[in-house]
Amino acid sequence: MKKSVLLFVLSLHLTFNAISQDNFPYNGVKDHREKAYAFVNATIHIDYKTTIDSATLLIEEGKVVNVGVGLNVPSGFAKIDCIGKHIYPSFIDLHTNYGFSKTASNVKGKSSQVVSLTPGAYNANDAIKSYVNAVDYYVSNKKQAAGFRKAGFGAVLSFSTDGISRGTSTLVLLLDENENESIIIEKAGAHYSFNKGSSQQSYPSSMMGSVALLRQTFLDAKWYKDARPYTDLSLQAWNESQSLPQFFDASNKYGVLRADKIGDEFGVQYIISSNGTEYQNVKEIKNSGAAIITSLNFPKAYEVDDPLDAMEVSLRQMKHWELAPYNLKILAENNIDFALTTNGLKSKKEFLTNLRKSVSVGLSKESALKSLTETPARLIRASDRVGSLRKGLLANFIISDNDIFEEKAIILENWIKGNKFKINDEKEELEEGEYDFKLASESYQVEFKKSKLQIILNDSTKTSLKHKLEKGFMTLNFDQPDTKEKVMLSGWKSTEGWKGKGQIGSEDWINWRLTFKNKFERGASDTTSVKNDSTATITEEVIGDVIFPFSAYGQKELPQKQSLLIKDITAWTNEAQGKVEHLDVHIVDGKIKKIGQGLAVKNATIIDGTGKHLTPGIVDEHSHIGLFSVNDVAINSGMVRMEDVINPEHIQLYQQLAGGVTTSQLLHGSANPIGGQSAIIKLKWGQPGSDMLIKNADPFIKFALGENVKQSNWGDNQRSRYPQTRMGVEQVYVNAFINALEYEKEWNTYNNLSSKVKANTSAPRKDLAHETMLEIIRKNRFITCHSYVQSEINMLMKVAEKFDFKVNTFTHILEGYKVADKMKAHGVGASTFSDWWAYKWEVRYAIPYNASIMHEEGVTVAINSDDAEMGRRLNQEASKSVKYGDMSEQDAIKMVTLNPAKLLHLEDRIGSIKEGKDADLVIWSDNPLSIYAKAEKTIIDGAIYYDIERDLELRKEIREERSRLISKMKGAKTNGKPIQPAKAEKINDFHCDDMESGYQLEEL
Repeated sequence: MKKSVLLFVLSLHLTFNAISQDNFPYNGVKDHREKAYAFVNATIHIDYKTTIDSATLLIEEGKVVNVGVGLNVPSGFAKIDCIGKHIYPSFIDLHTNYGFSKTASNVKGKSSQVVSLTPGAYNANDAIKSYVNAVDYYVSNKKQAAGFRKAGFGAVLSFSTDGISRGTSTLVLLLDENENESIIIEKAGAHYSFNKGSSQQSYPSSMMGSVALLRQTFLDAKWYKDARPYTDLSLQAWNESQSLPQFFDASNKYGVLRADKIGDEFGVQYIISSNGTEYQNVKEIKNSGAAIITSLNFPKAYEVDDPLDAMEVSLRQMKHWELAPYNLKILAENNIDFALTTNGLKSKKEFLTNLRKSVSVGLSKESALKSLTETPARLIRASDRVGSLRKGLLANFIISDNDIFEEKAIILENWIKGNKFKINDEKEELEEGEYDFKLASESYQVEFKKSKLQIILNDSTKTSLKHKLEKGFMTLNFDQPDTKEKVMLSGWKSTEGWKGKGQIGSEDWINWRLTFKNKFERGASDTTSVKNDSTATITEEVIGDVIFPFSAYGQKELPQKQSLLIKDITAWTNEAQGKVEHLDVHIVDGKIKKIGQGLAVKNATIIDGTGKHLTPGIVDEHSHIGLFSVNDVAINSGMVRMEDVINPEHIQLYQQLAGGVTTSQLLHGSANPIGGQSAIIKLKWGQPGSDMLIKNADPFIKFALGENVKQSNWGDNQRSRYPQTRMGVEQVYVNAFINALEYEKEWNTYNNLSSKVKANTSAPRKDLAHETMLEIIRKNRFITCHSYVQSEINMLMKVAEKFDFKVNTFTHILEGYKVADKMKAHGVGASTFSDWWAYKWEVRYAIPYNASIMHEEGVTVAINSDDAEMGRRLNQEASKSVKYGDMSEQDAIKMVTLNPAKLLHLEDRIGSIKEGKDADLVIWSDNPLSIYAKAEKTIIDGAIYYDIERDLELRKEIREERSRLISKMKGAKTNGKPIQPAKAEKINDFHCDDMESGYQLEEL
């Protein structure tokens, strides 16, 4: 038995020595003392849901030995009394570049359009930096570490913030020791973003290009893993990191959904970083199932004393200033898994202040602690090392003088791996509130407020107590309220409060005790008074609603489908019966159920159409509204998708609803011969972008001809770009289609292999651009082509016929009247401007009779906007052909309703008033072709998305809400809160040739 014990002790000794081997030589005398400590009499928060009072924490050699109540302190442990103090697991930040050297990027040289500037066997695109391992560049930084430690952090995840694929992160402790002592997990996670960072390559230049590059890299990595045709260290590193937790820096609420969509496409569940705006579309984020890393970067109030300055600040900005502290509460209420980061804060000093503000408005302390400890530890797969104070875990904890989530609590010490870091001296002050004061046999009520300690005798009489705190001891001196005798007391802090001994006059020594009872009720700067049952007045802060969309003209509740009966209206049906007076239209479940006269139905909201006109919703075949970006730079941008950059909150959507628009095709711009894949949406204001997309609609793509495409007049920096001529543009198309057919042959050869041979043969590389071109050739995707000059119009029709398909639509086509017969023969439609001309050289032959001439030739003709302002009055644009070309009114209205629906292959669903079609309708105050006509109601799928009367109410509500928020901001300034200058949001208004990336639009 003795031998067994001896062997056991010896094994422990050898194990300990193995663990504690020196990594570096000592310059001096080595400290052989074991680091063993016992923290006693503390309130210990073992984890976010387990708290024990009057407890003991034992740590030794950097790890937790035991924690509990009534533990015996082993011999050799240094005993530290933590009476009245709280101990928490140290916090973990999963979004930092702490200690990261700036030498990670290998990009050398100046801007290059297509060629990678990274030397070595790396990916063709410099934004794919998956080969970067943060552990190779990590250097501990005492100054940075101190800042984190002061905010309560003991461990951080450090990674490169450069590139779309950013490589792997390392999980490190915030020690001041050698790097090998602080690294917990060398390769902890893989990281991605939408920002290409230091890459000098032109592509990608937009958000949708970044998404396309990510998709292609996913496909390339899978192909590389199977085929390994050459060495690509970027793809190799990408594949090797896929088993790690996957992190995506999405920047904001829009990016969260965009990143999650990519993850869903490739079977990855990302942990997504955002910026504190998640409450604005919390339902969609909850449905994503993603864990969120969110910021506590609360905006400052704006300088709004000057009315002109106040006008610069949008309602969205004002409401976010007020509601940002509620973000965490809303996330917790919706059971969304979230962790917190200091990222985005100007100073880490703001972190605890802002966190406590979130707690004060309803975030539970348990949820707050969980987001800083358990959740990040679990997400990074390090729960066996950090995140709680359980036996065997690293001794990472903070000691605070009070509940850490209380306003005036301070962190006294931050222990990391058993190493003590002093943060603050213990606060020598009482907590504000009410106290019970026991003096010998007498009891008094005492309050401590604004540094004054007073005995409350009655509502109007108080006696001051002079008190002094120093190093855990207190002295009290005052005149006894009854006898006025001098009272002198001294004492110390205990688990129950303060206690000690003293004298009243010359009497014998007596005992006294001061025990905390209640906090004071906290008021607010923007409040309303209410009465409770006891008639005591309390205050509640007035807070505005979260609205959808989170913008002016957003509403608390989204429009819903209704059963509607439109009575006695003049209907422009676009069907055989033409314009019909005194018609009734019954709408049920988003569809037109019944059309007739004298309809009587039950349980329907009746709309009186007397004297009004009803048309199908306006369809805009060519639009760039509601987008974050419009162009990318790749000559063949067929892999980018406009659906990835829909901005569902852009005010342009609401403005176009006010003009009767219900459907728009959101097109790529005209900067490239082959643009991106379009998105066809219904303008469902307030819904997420994904819900605006028309399900099962045929897919389209934007092509372009002319000046914008060749870019030869765009400046010297474009001189190296191909193509530079209209001839070159033709060759881009021909080459793209030939390459796609060669690509198809390669796949057909592979697919026709026997199963046995295929099992030992790698599949060809999947190319998203080639896939798109094949869809066009195989008539599964359809071209809308930006065009002006007849020679190029003829050219593209001939190219299409060479590859046995047809161009679907020529848009703009201001010389269409010259080739209308050829267009009819080819089978292509036209979407044109009514009377734009002379705005650049290639449109000098435009005439206002263009639409009428093509229509007379039998071409399906639509009038489009290509402009957010024009999109609000397409009904008037259509009427110009009545004036210039003697077109009938009914044919004119079809150019903005049924004809564009035909061009989009949606005429079976929209574009006319017919039983069974979608209830996309507009009620006009007058003849819809009149300049006096106003859209009074715009209905989409049976829901009223614009109502002219409701619009007036919304304007009033906006004025009142702005007034309230301006007043509240002025109050914040008066109360000394920090203020920022008024600054207008940047809202892009895109046109065909705009190269704005749109990243800045998403900052809020």
